[in-house]
Amino acid sequence: MDVLLRPRQGPGPRVLREPARGELPRPEEHGSHPRAHHRRRPARGRGVSDLYVAAGGGGDPLGTLIAARTVTVAPDPPLIATYAWERPEISDTPGPLGERHFTGLARGAGGAPAFTPGTRARRPAGSTLPGLAADLPARLLLLDPAGGLTALAGRIGAMAEAAGGRIRIVDIGGDILTHGDEPGLCSPFGDALTLAACHLTGMPTTVYVAGPGLDGEIDERTLLARLPGCHPLTPGPAAASAAARALAWHPSEASALWAAAVHGARGTVRAVNHTAELTGVSPKLYHLPLDEAVAHNPVARALLAERPETLEEAADLSHRLTGIHGLASEQARTPRQVPPAGGTAFLDRDVALKALREAAAGAEHVTFRYAARSLGLAWTDIPALRELLGSDTPLLRLT
Repeated sequence: MDVLLRPRQGPGPRVLREPARGELPRPEEHGSHPRAHHRRRPARGRGVSDLYVAAGGGGDPLGTLIAARTVTVAPDPPLIATYAWERPEISDTPGPLGERHFTGLARGAGGAPAFTPGTRARRPAGSTLPGLAADLPARLLLLDPAGGLTALAGRIGAMAEAAGGRIRIVDIGGDILTHGDEPGLCSPFGDALTLAACHLTGMPTTVYVAGPGLDGEIDERTLLARLPGCHPLTPGPAAASAAARALAWHPSEASALWAAAVHGARGTVRAVNHTAELTGVSPKLYHLPLDEAVAHNPVARALLAERPETLEEAADLSHRLTGIHGLASEQARTPRQVPPAGGTAFLDRDVALKALREAAAGAEHVTFRYAARSLGLAWTDIPALRELLGSDTPLLRLT
């Protein structure tokens, strides 16, 4: 069953732009003895945190927070580094955003740019990260890959050293373990870049796969075959509830699917670009050493072997190996939708639910991003749509 999201979101979503002028068994780590295990890690002292890296950007910080609450009992907000890699419906600027795309950034661990509720994206860019900085109990740092692989590794290394010297990469769905030829693969570049950069730091690093298959890129069975001998962690409801305030408005689908699974949701879910099946495996958080993850990922291996100097050269390498250009894939996959004026004002609840049931073709749940698009709404209408439909759950239940 689904569980309520608490507390309720306020009046609107948190896309922020600059105003227009005028542990259980402990996972193995890169640099540690193979297959060494440990208990869930206790707090290490106030203000000290491992560096969590949200591998894919976008909505991954939400799932990364849930993972952090599962891996450690530290009372302080976790330190999460993330790309500002937004979907085209959120930002008119393609590719990952960098420091130049924001105003109001602070300075965080290792001198890295940090998001605050007062940060704004410079038009035409848009970003949900300032809103996440307001609504997630976490400290969010910006990963800017514009300088290329080596510069990114240096920035991650400085962050991790300032934070305590350990890196934990979190990927929601599991495409970080791609072999490059899966039929559903659509966005391998960001994950591979993260793996390669963290490898270059030489710091102890663990890779976490949350909710295998939930992002629709690699199926659950295939991923489990790539995680032999792993003893997964199981987040509790409190870990998922930590992201509730942001999940109430954010269009992330993979993190919402994982949170719903942690809260007990099972069955078929219709998302914008795929249909997911929530199973008993879906709530799990798997872990493996960085070297094993790199061994799976041909793009990460090639990045480490060739050391491209620029981000564009790195993306070209990904395109050569997978047929997917990392700086263009999301634009091509989900064309920008122009919603009609009026939002939910003219929608009737029963009519909306009937339309969604017909569109979902028998699925028990839909993501709120899917629901908004199916009804001709923008993702920014999600809070109003939740209110109209009377839903406080990570997913909208249709049955």
